[in-house]
Amino acid sequence: MRELFTAIVPWATLVYAVSSMLSVGLGHSFSKIIGPLKNWPWMLLALAANFLLAPALAYLLDRAFGLDTPHAVGLFLIGSAAGAPFLLKLTQAARGDMALAASLLVLLLPLTVVFVPLVLPTVLPEAQVSAGAIARPLVFSMLLPLAAGMLLRPVAPGFAARASRPLSDLATVALVVLLASIVVADWPELIGIGARAILAAFVFILGAFLIGLALGARHRERRTVLAFGTAQRNIAAATLVATQTFETLPSVVVMVTAAAVVGMLLLFPLAFGFRWLAVHPGTAGFLRRRHA
Repeated sequence: MRELFTAIVPWATLVYAVSSMLSVGLGHSFSKIIGPLKNWPWMLLALAANFLLAPALAYLLDRAFGLDTPHAVGLFLIGSAAGAPFLLKLTQAARGDMALAASLLVLLLPLTVVFVPLVLPTVLPEAQVSAGAIARPLVFSMLLPLAAGMLLRPVAPGFAARASRPLSDLATVALVVLLASIVVADWPELIGIGARAILAAFVFILGAFLIGLALGARHRERRTVLAFGTAQRNIAAATLVATQTFETLPSVVVMVTAAAVVGMLLLFPLAFGFRWLAVHPGTAGFLRRRHA
């Protein structure tokens, strides 16, 4: 039974990535997705949060918790890999700006391909990471579907409008299947990983979320996207590096998986909390006045 769910994981990941990115491309114009990239101050903050502060936080937590080497490597991989397609679903759940979330992915995905092979051997000299191996799945499953959707939208606007919502629904189903498959396939390893590693993953994800929240502009939607964009790491890229570079340390992949599960369990309730505040904006103002 576990073998079946293990086989489902890569296919569910692929379906989720392609359908979610294609849905965003069909639903938003090129100018709307690329436009936010011109906001240099906000983009620089996004880069600092994802490629400076998040890896630094992972490194510090490795030392603070005294993690075993495989778990420390897995947590640092998570901290170094940014630009996850799950950001789209979290942003949707939080009623955030989907075009802005797609813009952030367009910025973070290519840089992750460059950043991880550069920083990983510096911190972990035994790691030999291929930029091409990381780039191929990210480009073909995320960037190309996004570009295809944006190119098709002006050519066939009627089809784009009709297809965007079903693709988004397909992405939701694929996400549920993916999470369930990960838990079932890796349940014994997840149980055996230990409370210290789980706690380190929890503190990292919450800390990364707070980093994005603190660096976000006062504009609610930008703050929301940066908070979730910093906290939700690129599990696909981290898993790829873990399986190709650390074959002799299988616990590295288990740590990446554990962090993925912890992240989903933590970030989706936060996203729905942000959604509630978006629907009831008066409550947020009341709380700010009470704490002023």
